Amino acid sequence: MNRIGIFCSACETIDSCYFDCARELGQWMGEQGKTLVYGGANLGLMECVAQAVKSHGGGVVGVVPTKLEERGRVSELPDVLFRTENLSERKEVIVRESEVLIALPGGVGTLDEVFHVMAAATIGYHRKRVIFYNVNGFWDDLIGMLQQMEQKGFIRKPLAESYSVVTTLEEMAQMLY
Repeated sequence: MNRIGIFCSACETIDSCYFDCARELGQWMGEQGKTLVYGGANLGLMECVAQAVKSHGGGVVGVVPTKLEERGRVSELPDVLFRTENLSERKEVIVRESEVLIALPGGVGTLDEVFHVMAAATIGYHRKRVIFYNVNGFWDDLIGMLQQMEQKGFIRKPLAESYSVVTTLEEMAQMLY
């Protein structure tokens, strides 16, 4: 898998361990010649992972909604830049341009993106997976909620078909080969 979509936080005030994880993943991607497809912001984990990919030889594709441009929050790192009218279009482009999608720690926007991908996969629009990078147990509660929803019959297809969970870069690398 060479074109890897990443959903993640654009916050600057989060714990440094999340930046370390994003940097480590980005470095590995760059060294492996992978291409990052991401939200294109010059903030938080988004800029961190893009810098690491780019500085280690990988490609960077940014997908930027109009509001980010209006606020001057577009990264200068992308080799290719897609401009979108809104967040819905941005999600569609990221999914289209990626072979697999990784969820690093993030907020409401990251959740929106993850659920968009998983819902589309369960209906059959694509067969792409989300890999939750569960840094320091960040995704534990969400994974528990998804399992509970499945156990109670609110989810028809086994969710294991649409997502995986990893806790280390080594586990991630095995999934991406």
